[in-house]
Amino acid sequence: MLKDVLRRCVALLGLPMLLGAAPAPQAAPPAARPAMWAVSDADTTIYLFGTIHLLPANYQWQTPKFRDALGKSDELVVETIVDFEHPQSFQEDLSRLGYSQTRLPPIIDRVPPAKRALLRTAMAAGGIPENSYNLMETWFAAFQLLGVQFRALGLQGQAGPEEALKQAFTAAKKPIGQLETNAEQLGYFDTLSEKAQRDLLEGSIDAPTNTAKEFHGMLSAWARGDVPGIGRSFNRDLAASPEVAKALIARRNANWSRWIEQRMAQPGSIMIAVGAGHLAGKDSVVDLLRRDGYKVTRVQ
Repeated sequence: MLKDVLRRCVALLGLPMLLGAAPAPQAAPPAARPAMWAVSDADTTIYLFGTIHLLPANYQWQTPKFRDALGKSDELVVETIVDFEHPQSFQEDLSRLGYSQTRLPPIIDRVPPAKRALLRTAMAAGGIPENSYNLMETWFAAFQLLGVQFRALGLQGQAGPEEALKQAFTAAKKPIGQLETNAEQLGYFDTLSEKAQRDLLEGSIDAPTNTAKEFHGMLSAWARGDVPGIGRSFNRDLAASPEVAKALIARRNANWSRWIEQRMAQPGSIMIAVGAGHLAGKDSVVDLLRRDGYKVTRVQ
């Protein structure tokens, strides 16, 4: 269902930086074995690693095969780079795109009457005044509200695989690149129609128990490397909105597959870490590369 899309977008597609950080449980979880592929020719190897952008603290996901690929990679490429130590540029993009330049209806009027009490409860839980939400673009308000639910589950974007990978490559003095700028990634949501944004807003105030169930289902599929299951979930949820599917998945997958094909002309080994939803199902990055004649081998 479309109302479930925002949770999948945050966990398996992108924008975890909008959710901030929160304390997370310290219990040791079971080890994961997420999916990874390799595309190679005579002098180039590109590893494609599907990430989940939010994880409980201390989650064990680096297998021996993954660490081997990590050690062989001379460069890391992620969806986008947010400099948490110097966030001014990101904050400027967010201020420009996340807050309306024109007058929008009050946030309470952007959901059906039957959902308004639920929206007010969600806003109160986050501690941000309702007047502040009135100034936000609807998609950004949805992210803020969903962030409250994810933080209540003890999840944080900075505990995800991307941050661990960036720290490892920084420590090894290896370069880190990005497939999109912060503004480009935010812009995919900002250019959605108001109707689509309001659908996302409704999904963000769903019952917390539903959010917990949905997230743990996604986490389990990612940890098992259940690529067909991830693909089916996205296809089901996005079937109600071709607009959202095109903006958040199809356009980006096409851009990234072209980037990979161009990068194959350069020698060396790199690791590309993107949300697992981009590597699963029809029209995924993996699917597009195979259609263009590249041999994409699943190595984990």
